[in-house]
Order: sequence, then C-alpha cells, then structure tokens
Amino acid sequence: MRTILKSDHSVYFLAVFLTGLVFALGIKFMPKTFAEDEDSEAPDYSLVSSEHYVTVFDNGTKKTVLTNAETVSEVLSRLNISLAESDGISPSLDSLIDADHFFINIYRSRPIMILDGTIKKVANVSSFDPKTAVRSAGFTIYDGDEIELVSTGDFLATGISSAYKIIRGEGSTLTLESDLDFSTETIKDYTIPSGTEEVRVLGEVGKIRRVYKIQTVNGEEISRELVEETVLREPVNRVVAVGTSIVNATPLTASMGRNRYTATNLSGEYVERQETYYDLPMSGVMAFCGKSGYTVREDGAKVDDEGYVLVAANLTRYPRCSVVETSLGLGKVYDTGTFALTNPEQFDLATDWTNRDGR
Repeated sequence: MRTILKSDHSVYFLAVFLTGLVFALGIKFMPKTFAEDEDSEAPDYSLVSSEHYVTVFDNGTKKTVLTNAETVSEVLSRLNISLAESDGISPSLDSLIDADHFFINIYRSRPIMILDGTIKKVANVSSFDPKTAVRSAGFTIYDGDEIELVSTGDFLATGISSAYKIIRGEGSTLTLESDLDFSTETIKDYTIPSGTEEVRVLGEVGKIRRVYKIQTVNGEEISRELVEETVLREPVNRVVAVGTSIVNATPLTASMGRNRYTATNLSGEYVERQETYYDLPMSGVMAFCGKSGYTVREDGAKVDDEGYVLVAANLTRYPRCSVVETSLGLGKVYDTGTFALTNPEQFDLATDWTNRDGR
C-alpha cells in the first residue's frame, strides 16, 4: 500500500479541484447539440424565435436537431437527406418551420406492380393505401372499381414488394379528394418592433371532395364533368404579425401632445423626429393613395385598410403614399401642413383623440 505524503495531498486536492473546474466550465459552456439517439428527446423547448427543434422520421430512423432553418427543404439539405422523385414527405418541402418542436415524416417509395386488364406496370410509390398507390402510378380509379392485393411471387427474384389488380366495375362517376391550400394573412402590430414577425396562427390545409360524371367510348374516358363539389374541411389561414413600432420611441399620446425621438428617414439617415397629432376628417385625402376610407384603431390612431397610420409630412422629403416609421407604428403619408415649412422632419399623426367621434 502506497503512503500519501503531505505534499502528495496538496497535489491530489489541486488535481481534483482543477478537474471539477474543467468539468463545470465544460457543462456551462457546452454548445447546444441535438440528440441522435433514437430514444432521446430534446431537453428544452423554450427557444429563441429563430431556432426550433426539428425531428425527422425517415424509414424507421429518427433524428432531432436544433436549427434555425426556415423551411423543410433547408432542414433536409443541412442534414444531407435526399429524396427520390417518388418519395413522399409531410409537410411539403416549402413548408415553414414555425413551431418550437416541428416534425417531418419521410415516406420512402417502393416498387409495386399494377395489373389492369392486359396492362402490367411497375412503379415506385410511397403510399401504402391501395387506391392512393395505384393512382400515384398513373391509373384512374372510378367509383365502383375495386383493387385486389395479389401475389408477387418471389420478392428476391422480382424485387416487387406488392402487386395490385384493378377490378373494373361499371362506374360512370369519379370521386376525388384534394387539399385546399390556406392563404397567409399579414397583420401589422404596433406593439412589436419594426422588422420582426410573429406567427399568430400556423395555418391548416383544408379538404375538398369533387365528383365528376365520366363519358367513355370503348372503355376509354373521353370527358369528365364536375357534378358535385363539397368542402369537407375549410382551410385555416396562416396569420403573421409584422412589427411596426420603433424601438427607441415612446408612443405619442393625447396627454403627451408632442413627441421627439431619433429615427431614420427614407434615405436611411438618422434624423431628430418631432410628432404632433391632429383630429380632422381625412376622407378628402384618402384618394391620393387610391383609398376610399379609413378606420379608427383601438388606440385612437386613424389607419387605412392596410393598417398604416395616416400621416401628414413634408411632401418634398416624404412624398405622398410613402411608408414611414412613426411612434404609433408604420404610417403612410396622405397629407401635409404649414408645419413642414419650419420643421421638415415633423410628422402630424391623424388620431381621434380630440373629438372622439370615430371620424
């Protein structure tokens, strides 16, 4: 047994201390990585807006990454995952990564054989639903047709995973279901900084069913007529809020009356901006920018149908219809005034703070 001398104790405790310090620093400053283990989960989903955990399921494997990629396509590119033309993926490649924990499913294609009378065709398909698989191989399935799974023979010899036989009925209609794409609605939010965006509603694809009357000659389709259309699920529009507030400006209020702050002009130069407000009917100037009316926002600012605050400015510096930054959010220049002669960087903001009549 080795005897530890007094000097050895000092060296021993110093080594333990340094090891612990290195370990602690390593834990503290260790960069965030993703878990590649199939059973591991991302440890923390409280992310900054530009980063998301994305989990990719691909042919029985699972990989989770922390990434700032913006689309599904960009995620796959960074992970060096390629798709064959016949492979399936959900959601689509151009879908935005807009959830803290986002899931991508890849459906790899496989060879199948389709028998349709005397026609025999081999195709690569990703769906395991018989009708969807056969349709994706280029065959039309009419109402009354049936699909039967038949033997493929020796898989090792043929390489065919499944074989489907189409049993034609006497259907004269064709029923198809398809997606209804959602639209993206952009709203302006004067409570978040200009240049930032927030996804308020992710958006959801709808579903529609269409029934066609089919006309055939000698068993060949020559025309189809839409006879029925039913929306099975309405799409939900995606809603994106665009920030319009200036970070360094306190919003103008009725009690403040006059507001001063540093801003940028249309050339990107810093200027000392002064704001005041006025409460006059604005209908007479709306036509300058192709508008017919305006509304009063909940905070009392008068806005056009695009959400821009109505602004009076020096028209030589800020031409009519210019989009400008104000302390109440993005504005559009509709009007001017005598103030422009003495203070060319002043904005008059149209509000309802004086009359409180909604005009």
